[in-house]
Formats: sequence, C-alpha cells, structure tokens
Amino acid sequence: MRRRKVKIKRLAILLVFVVLIIGVIVGIKALKRDSLSKEENKKITNFKNMQLKDVKDYTTKNKIELVVNYEYNKAKKDTVIESNLSDNKLTIVVSRGELDKETLKEKNVNELGKVPIMMYHGIVDTTENEYTGGNVDKDGYNRTSNAFKKDLEFYYEKGYRMIRLKDYIDGIVDVPLGYSPIILTFDDGNANNFKVIGKDKDGNLKFDPNSAIGILESFKKEHPDMNVTAIFFLNSGLCNQPKYNEDIMKWLIKNGYDIGNHTTNHSDFTKISETKTIEVVGKMYQTLESIIPNDYVKILALPFGSPYKKTHANYKHILKGNYNGYEYETEAALRVGWESEVSPFDKTFDKTFLKRCRAYDNNGSDFDIEMNFKLLDKNRYISDGDKNTITIPESSKDKLATIDLEIVTY
Repeated sequence: MRRRKVKIKRLAILLVFVVLIIGVIVGIKALKRDSLSKEENKKITNFKNMQLKDVKDYTTKNKIELVVNYEYNKAKKDTVIESNLSDNKLTIVVSRGELDKETLKEKNVNELGKVPIMMYHGIVDTTENEYTGGNVDKDGYNRTSNAFKKDLEFYYEKGYRMIRLKDYIDGIVDVPLGYSPIILTFDDGNANNFKVIGKDKDGNLKFDPNSAIGILESFKKEHPDMNVTAIFFLNSGLCNQPKYNEDIMKWLIKNGYDIGNHTTNHSDFTKISETKTIEVVGKMYQTLESIIPNDYVKILALPFGSPYKKTHANYKHILKGNYNGYEYETEAALRVGWESEVSPFDKTFDKTFLKRCRAYDNNGSDFDIEMNFKLLDKNRYISDGDKNTITIPESSKDKLATIDLEIVTY
C-alpha cells in the first residue's frame, strides 16, 4: 500500500513537471510569435515606391491602420510617393498618375495668376461698430473678431489655402490641385493680435479666443487642410505685452507663424533722414535677433506704405545697411497696397516692392475684400498641386520669368 502511494506521488510530481515544461515551451513560442510579429511590423518603415495593393495587404496582415491620400504625380498610378508610420498608423500619399490636359483645363490651372497678400492690423473683440461691415475704424485698418472669423471662412470656401510669405517670395507654392494660395499679414504688433490671458498649469500661454491668434488656432483645429499661418510685423513694442513679449514671439515661431520687421517706431520713410532710416531698420533687426536669433524673416512691412517709390533716397537703406557695425539685408518689402500681387513666377515679380490687399469692407468698392476677390475670380493663381512644376496655359508663356522648375503648358 505504501509503495503504491509513493508511486502515485512520483507520477503526480512527474505530471506537474511535464505540465510546467509544456507551459514554458508554449510561453516561449508565444513570446517568439509576439516578437516576430513586432519585428515584422518594424520590417517596413518606408513604403515609398510600393504599390497601393501591396501596402494594403501588408497593413491588413499586420493590423496597422491605413490612411490613404491621393495626388497627381509623375510616378506611376497607384504608387506610394510619401509615407509616414507612427503609433501603428500608416499615412500614405498615392499617385493618381500624371495630370492630363483635360484635367488641367477643367481645374483652370494657372500658376501665373495673382496671389492675395491680405493686410490686417488690429482684431478687436467688439460687437458695437458704427462703421461699414466689420470695420472698427473709419479707414478699415482694424477689424472686429467676428468679421475676421467670417473672413477666414470666406477664404476657405472660395478655395484658398494659406502659405507663408517667405515661401511665396522663394517660389515655393505648396497647395493642392485646383486651390489657390493666400497670405495673411498683421502690422504693428497690436496686443489684440495675441492677447495672453495667463498660463496653464504646465506654463503654456493661454490666448484670448477672440484675439487674432485665438481665432487662427481655433480655425486650424476645425480646418486642418487650410495650413493656417500668418506673419506678424513688429515695432519696438513687440507684442505690446511686456510681461509676455518674448514668450509670445517664441510661441509664434514654434507654432508655424512668422515674425518680420516694421521698424522700431513705425517711421514714415518720407519724413526721416537716410541715417535715421538705417537706425530704425537696423535696430529692429537687432532686437529680433536678440530674442529669436535666426528664426525671424528678413522681410519688412513699410509703415504707411512709404516711401511710395523705390527711387526715394531712403529705399536703398531699407534694403541694406550697417547700423553701428550691425549689417542687415532686407529680402522683401511690403507696401500698404490695394490689390493682389503677381505670381512669383511672373517676369514682373518684384519681392522688394510687394502690394497688399487691405482687409476691410467698403460695399464692394475701392479694392475692399469683396472687390478684390471678384477680380481674383478672373485671374487667380490656381495650383497644379506640385510645388516642383509650374503649370500654365500655353498662351501665358511670354509672361513667365526664367525659373529652374519644370514648366508644363496646356
């Protein structure tokens, strides 16, 4: 009887041992499978030049979320031209193939059309307004918050997409096929452009939702395809919020906005000397350099739009000078213009003397928003969706400047 009990005990121990061994083996195999699965997911990180069908098969097999966008491109149809894999989500851009002439005509593609550079100043949070439309002052330089919100919706619905002013002067116009570029500029560094109402628990700036930045950031969330951006031209008062000035400037750069020069004290260049011109331009560049070195743009918005001719004695000092040993060079300058500017590929394009559209209401006259966009309906820049090619009607070839990009005509 005792021997029998010992035998049963030994069998039980053996059985437990076998079960443990099997468990370890199964566990090791599971770990290997999991490891192999992870390795397989990591195996392909760049899907460029793969066929869409193969990408779909791969993502289905490896349980990766797939987001597919399309654009016309020289690559063979259904070939991946861009890819981004992040957190088990793959976003790809797939070629529709080359654009044909019928599509170009249908979309009215013309990259020698005009580009609106919109000029804003203050954005005022008020509903009491005695002037025309959204104008806060008689001349319409300042706009209500509600009017600015409507402006952005209007631009969006009309098929405009924002680009940086710097990209425009550099000939980089990256908007989708059939859409048009638009540029937003703000002069004077008004506090209501970026009114700070405090900081959150992590020390991040909190902006008034009815300030220009508050409205732009809200619009950015609602319309991610708008590529929301703008440039702010500052004077010595910077953002006119001494407690937050530097924080605001660094926030703007970090979040896709640009900062330019508007002179130290908003000088009228027709009323100051050449020496003073060098000072107000150079000193402002020095100020920007001290706060956001290499992160500002060397573009200047001319206060009052003066001088009104490039032949003025001060103009050469606006573009280039030496202030107390500090050398500066202005890449582009903006007027207080009235109408849209030509394409950066037009042979008449002059980045040192660019016109702007005043963003104001005047019942469709005197180059207000309504009038300017009616004019643009006839001659607006319409993109081919490829920043590396310039597509224009055959009849416009004589207007084209000498450029390095590939030219497509139809």
